[in-house]
Amino acid sequence: MEKLSEELIRSISQSKGEDEKMLEFRLQSYRKFLSLENPSFGPTIDIDFDNINYYKKVGDNTSSWENVSCDIRNKFKSLGVIDAEEKHLSGVTNQYESEVIYHHGKDELKEKGVIFLSSDDALKQYPDLFYQYFNNLVKYDENKYTALNGALWSGGSFIYIPPYTKLDRPLQSYFRIEEKSLGQFERTIIIVSEGAELSYIEGCTALAHSANSLHAGVVEIYVGKNAKCKYSTIQNWSQDVYNLVTKRAIVDDYGLMEWIDGNLGSKVTMKYPSCILSGIGARGNSISIAYAKKGQVLDAGAKMIHLGKYTSSNIISKSIASDGGVANYRGTTKISEKAIGSKAAIKCDTIMLDDISESDTIPSNIVLNDSSILEHEASVSKINQDKLFYLMSKGLSENKAKEMLIMGFIDDFKRELPVEYAVELNRLLKSI
Repeated sequence: MEKLSEELIRSISQSKGEDEKMLEFRLQSYRKFLSLENPSFGPTIDIDFDNINYYKKVGDNTSSWENVSCDIRNKFKSLGVIDAEEKHLSGVTNQYESEVIYHHGKDELKEKGVIFLSSDDALKQYPDLFYQYFNNLVKYDENKYTALNGALWSGGSFIYIPPYTKLDRPLQSYFRIEEKSLGQFERTIIIVSEGAELSYIEGCTALAHSANSLHAGVVEIYVGKNAKCKYSTIQNWSQDVYNLVTKRAIVDDYGLMEWIDGNLGSKVTMKYPSCILSGIGARGNSISIAYAKKGQVLDAGAKMIHLGKYTSSNIISKSIASDGGVANYRGTTKISEKAIGSKAAIKCDTIMLDDISESDTIPSNIVLNDSSILEHEASVSKINQDKLFYLMSKGLSENKAKEMLIMGFIDDFKRELPVEYAVELNRLLKSI
């Protein structure tokens, strides 16, 4: 594998046919990456950057599954991705290793003026629109991994929903890592214009290896006036993946951003989907689950920054820890001085399945005016032995009884998922 260097970055940019502006951005990001340290908070990050494969292309982007290699096509089919596209989705992007290898949108998207492309294609076809939003909400120099993404970004989705346009079915992106020690650095930009509505689904999986892999994506979302965006994620990375992601949305007057975030895998996760509630009456919701088992540290949560008047936010975090896993909630809710009449609520619930697992709630709650309200509730508990005994007395095994209690514990989260993903979540929870 080729080590990270300016030469590698130039080679990647040249192979993509990018303009000089993007090459310079990549090099600037790389130099910043070299100067930054790992985050001073959260889990220990121990990545050998000399042992990461930073770019692997396995095929060209196509709109026909028949043009995708049979081996890759079968892998996505086994994950249920192809069936989901045909039955439930308006469009799909599938990324394998470093590049999007399949992208397809239904005719209804073109008829409604929707732009749904891989981010690489959007840069080529709509450069002015792309640069208007790229590196605007998440700056390359925020942390070591936004800088690394800036240097190496490849793949991801670019979505533009015209004003007052509503899609009947969701759009989806699916990310798969198979290569040992791969780094995946997708970049997703979503613009939901005034009065428009979008539901977007993201799925992520990886093949298990003995060496560590790295996923460092960046997502920037713009929610216009009276617009709505729902972003649902189920990440089931293997336990050798460092999942270090920055996701952020900015919400205009009376807009709504909803993060539905499921974290069931990875060696280490650091992910805090954020809403900047800049407009009057803007709303942000986040509901998440994290299930940590042996060898896993899931440090996840949400951030809500209230800037506009009469804004509101709601965070619900569900954490499950077993077999020595660590599942933490880390979040920030800040109501600024000018965000008068605003409301925020945070509820963090953790369930421990044994005596050796760990969980912490690490909030930062700030209110800077007297007319706003912030509520925070947190609880940590073990499996209720009375309920467990009752279920077992009805003939269930201990494992089946625990499974039922866990499903009840995350019921709020499941209700927010599209039906096909709720079914998939049930399957995943039963298998881990």
